[in-house]
Amino acid sequence: MRDLKRRNANTLAIHELTKAGLEVFTPMTQMIMNIGGRKQRRDVPVIQDLLFVHETKAALDPYVQTHPMLQYRFLLGKTVNEPMTVRADVMDRFVFAVNSSQSTIYYKPGELTKSMCGKRVRIVGGVLDSFEGHLLSVKGMRKRRLLIELPTLITAAVEVQPEYIQIVQ
Repeated sequence: MRDLKRRNANTLAIHELTKAGLEVFTPMTQMIMNIGGRKQRRDVPVIQDLLFVHETKAALDPYVQTHPMLQYRFLLGKTVNEPMTVRADVMDRFVFAVNSSQSTIYYKPGELTKSMCGKRVRIVGGVLDSFEGHLLSVKGMRKRRLLIELPTLITAAVEVQPEYIQIVQ
């Protein structure tokens, strides 16, 4: 879904949907903002208008109609009545990986180049056991990071301990 409110709004759609009892996720990062003349650290969405809601369209329709700043996301080439969806198992793995990491780096579509995608690996042991993906390959980076992707939406680089990494042939 899309939240059309500004980043510095007092209440974001994620807060309103959570209060309504819906399961909502949006990738967040901390930012220092100047509020009322004072600098404060706030959690803000990485992509301003990106929300993931685990609910059916029929259950969300009444809420979308009453909140004009909330919209569905649609894929190009699809019908108007068919909003963008992410499979539940893929989303659960993404949320689990992001929440289990101390420091996560997010990449928007197009920010991640082929040269940044390193070797294909499998994680054996630890919190991210059985996860597969590519290692992030950035010059000068000492920490090992696994790329977890939601295709065409967002990619997260989560920190991985080197002893759990197994290279896939």
